[in-house]
Amino acid sequence: MMFKPNTASDSIEKEGVDVDKKIAYIDGQAFNFVPGESILSFINRSLGDDSIPSLCDAPNLKPYGSCRVCSVDVALEENGNARAQASCHTPVLENSYIYPHSDRIKTLRKNIIELVLTDYPEEKINDNKNGTNELQVVAKQVGMEHSMIRYPEGKNHFDFLKDDSHAYMRADLSTCINCYRCVRACDEVQGQHVLSVEGRGFDSKIVMGLGSTFADSDCVSCGACSQACPTGAITDIFDSKAVVADEEIRTVCTYCGVGCNLSVKVKDGAVAAITAPYEAESNEGHTCLKGRYAFKFYDHADRLRSPLIKVDGVFQEASWDEAYDFIAKKLHSIIDTNGPDAVAGISSSRCTNEENYLMQKFIRAVVGTNNIDCCARVCHSPTALGMQRSFGTGAATNSIKDLKKTDCIILIGANPTSGHPVTGAKIKQTVMGGAKLIVVDPRKIELSKYADFHLQLRPGTNVAMLNMLLHYIIKEGVVDESFVADRTEGFDDFKNMILALDMDKLSGITGVDKDLARNAALCYATAKNAMEFHGLGVTEHSQGTFTVQLIADLAMITGNIGREGVGVNPLRGQNNVQGAADMGCQPHQGAGYMMVDNADSHKQYEEFYGRPLSNEIGLKIPEMFDAAQSKDLKALWIMGEDVVQTDPNTTEVIKSMEALDLLVVQELFMTPTAEYADVVLPASSFLEKSGTFTNGERRIQRVNAVVEPLEGTKPDGQIIVDIMNRMGYDQPAYDADTMLQEISQIVPFFAGVTWDGLTDNGKQWPVTGDNEGTEILHTEEFKRGKGLFHFQEWRESNELIKNKEQFPFILTTGRELEHYNCGTMTRRTNNSIILSEDTLLIHPEDGKAKGLVTGDLACLSSAYGKVDLHVELTDQVKPGILYTTFHFPEVLVNLVTGNEHCSESMCPEYKVVAADIRKAKKVEERGIGEVTEAS
Repeated sequence: MMFKPNTASDSIEKEGVDVDKKIAYIDGQAFNFVPGESILSFINRSLGDDSIPSLCDAPNLKPYGSCRVCSVDVALEENGNARAQASCHTPVLENSYIYPHSDRIKTLRKNIIELVLTDYPEEKINDNKNGTNELQVVAKQVGMEHSMIRYPEGKNHFDFLKDDSHAYMRADLSTCINCYRCVRACDEVQGQHVLSVEGRGFDSKIVMGLGSTFADSDCVSCGACSQACPTGAITDIFDSKAVVADEEIRTVCTYCGVGCNLSVKVKDGAVAAITAPYEAESNEGHTCLKGRYAFKFYDHADRLRSPLIKVDGVFQEASWDEAYDFIAKKLHSIIDTNGPDAVAGISSSRCTNEENYLMQKFIRAVVGTNNIDCCARVCHSPTALGMQRSFGTGAATNSIKDLKKTDCIILIGANPTSGHPVTGAKIKQTVMGGAKLIVVDPRKIELSKYADFHLQLRPGTNVAMLNMLLHYIIKEGVVDESFVADRTEGFDDFKNMILALDMDKLSGITGVDKDLARNAALCYATAKNAMEFHGLGVTEHSQGTFTVQLIADLAMITGNIGREGVGVNPLRGQNNVQGAADMGCQPHQGAGYMMVDNADSHKQYEEFYGRPLSNEIGLKIPEMFDAAQSKDLKALWIMGEDVVQTDPNTTEVIKSMEALDLLVVQELFMTPTAEYADVVLPASSFLEKSGTFTNGERRIQRVNAVVEPLEGTKPDGQIIVDIMNRMGYDQPAYDADTMLQEISQIVPFFAGVTWDGLTDNGKQWPVTGDNEGTEILHTEEFKRGKGLFHFQEWRESNELIKNKEQFPFILTTGRELEHYNCGTMTRRTNNSIILSEDTLLIHPEDGKAKGLVTGDLACLSSAYGKVDLHVELTDQVKPGILYTTFHFPEVLVNLVTGNEHCSESMCPEYKVVAADIRKAKKVEERGIGEVTEAS
């Protein structure tokens, strides 16, 4: 249908328009448009409003055009015949004339909404909380209400379709308008394909899984469907979209290294709900169940609310002054008697940059030692060291948004759909969009089924596997010769050593067919742009640092460095692993990665802190534990880390804790580690304090306090400031803004960072003095000048050499989607309804040989200890390989992990443990943190 608009009185205006760019007209006024831009986007951007109604459109979904409410009239010439077009998916044409609100369009919209309302409960549309029922909003916008409906009243035929089966998700399909936004969010954002449409015409309806409930489906509880739903037909237990909040405050998630931005709704001084802001660059309106729903830990009854001092083996509540006086007196005594090196500190990736900076400053400038480390030691220290050796800096080279520009992804030792869910979803979307995927992992992870190549290697053989890929790249002549010649050094010797390797031998070592390895190598090397991602399956090995260096070789030999869509990109395990290392929480490098034993750096630090400092490299975490048992280390201060549950060989860690004269623990809850403390200091959660986190792509983002600290608690930064002052160092009260000012003066790549300058989306370091961030590193040259090739020869893990005969299986560990490392926070949310225990994965052949079936309780043993776990038989692992997690302190899985570590960085080898299994003889009830022998 066409009509001819009356434009006789229209005056065509071109004022303020760039005539050299493409132009279209809105109600006779000229505006520039971007080629490919939709009419809806063009109108909203040009007019600065959202005057065009829509029901099926959402900011993070592809245009769909099902509701037609966004229709506008479009003519190809002035005074020409116009056609009604759905503006959401119709691109703007040059010199077209658009009439968003012609009389005909107004009538069309009104008729569409009238038809929708005939099958919509009137009481539901009138019960519109906070204006979040978009159908009601659009109905008012177009001038339609129930009383105006001309058609016979009908009975809503899905009134019975309600679903409250899930720990978080809720559905009431009587309010569904079949816009399919939920289906599209599940497909296009998360890539889970759980929701679909069943039936035809009037009987079509949304179904979960194969027509089951949310609880019985493969739903991963990300909440993308809930945030997308315009009417609340799909929502959650917090009614996140509809809740009426007193204010919304933007902050950053505390869980993984993706750094998702959160919009926190606060009501009556409490957190009521969380949504994901669409304009956030790090997560683009998406987040996982942890970020969106797992926040109720913050005011849980188990939260610590008073300092505790252990007296005769029993904790007693104390005032803050009493706790500070006790600690200061003990520390002064230990330092006076044994020297400052008898004291050490462990900082936390859960804490802000500012708090980590203060922690290392306290240990260095107040105590006087470099005995400071953080949990980066037990996860990505090999990444930092390996990439520093190869490139000169140990951080991710690219941004996650570069996935939109890549043609091939190689994923090594990482399971991002569980560990980094938003990035995992983006990888999945990229692959479904046509990019190639190579998965290098001993398990069949979720992304394996999307992979073009799955190199399912034996745990502990990463170096051999990468040498195979590098061998075939050189042998098949697909080296980027110009990049290697211009940007690197050491290639000739490296090439000769790689070509001398025996592929049949390496194939036997890894368990990967050499032709499969060859084809995967060619896939990566011949792609126009190829991105690498790796995780703890690379780093937590005895050859972890060497593996990272070979990954760097892989990128350099193919020229996949220094531009969009390429790079080496570690997936940081915790929210601020990058930031904790940046701030100097390591024994050999201070804030900004300057060596503490370098004369110039040492002088610079001394002048900046105004105190004499040690120039001797301090103890790493494993060395601290050894020093405690040898009585060389007397005091240990732990901020926000549960080393008893998360560090390897729990029995030995406990012995170290017990050997100390003073153990101070800052925590949210009484953890297994806190149980051994002499003093426990109650800290505030991320929702109760301000600062910055630095995510895995080097993005420094503002963390804003959304509620007041729980009564009796203090932010970790203020606790450190208090003890610094108590011990004679004048440190101003904790404030994120002023702390950033101090940090920017000593950390070179923070030079231009200011609190206000970070704005909502943060900046990727290095940040220059004019507040410009850096999205891509090494564009012209590497930090060290030229990239350096390193050859590394594979070596069997000492763990297997020593123990494989007695313990014939290989145990490898990881984490699941629902929980965060030791689960201190997530176990106190509904996430524990979804996943309530650590489970041991065993191949069916091994289960049969050991007389085990799914659901049995098995005894998992190693040279270090035993635990009991329920069994799941699965082909996710190969025969001879076992897999489990370490989320639950009732089990303490790290009782069976050992002391082997990366030869270069001392990162523990969690991924290779010689183990054995058998059916448990009996079931024992175990309390949190209790160490018992498995039967």
